[in-house]
Amino acid sequence: MLRLLTAIVTTVLLWGCTSSSQVKYYQEAPKEFAKFYATGYAPINSQMGENKTERILQAIKASKLEAYRELTAQVHGHQIDGQTQLSELMVANSSLNASVQGLIRGAKVIKSYPVSDEIYATELELDYKNLYLLYNSTAMPRRIINE
Repeated sequence: MLRLLTAIVTTVLLWGCTSSSQVKYYQEAPKEFAKFYATGYAPINSQMGENKTERILQAIKASKLEAYRELTAQVHGHQIDGQTQLSELMVANSSLNASVQGLIRGAKVIKSYPVSDEIYATELELDYKNLYLLYNSTAMPRRIINE
């Protein structure tokens, strides 16, 4: 009799722990999306090339890379490493290094133009709405709905 009562209580407890409701998911978009802008500059005359046209083309590429570096610094930040050495309580050597590293996806060139005869500029825009749509097409983040 005790075994039968224990079996019934265990069955009722286990049955009460199971849920017949299903977990459903939905995607939740942010209310606002940020936009980042960056401008890169490059000197034309300092570029490698046999003539002015080749130097301009190199400056266009260099200004675009500089704009991407600036955009990466805005999104991911700078890595700063510093070191100071003392000798007899006086600074003997001091160094500071900065670097930028990151992945930028979804940025687009807004404008690329010569600022003067000596400088070329490229402007980039990174719209997080486009980045969100790109991310959702591959990762599909989900949120649980409790019913």
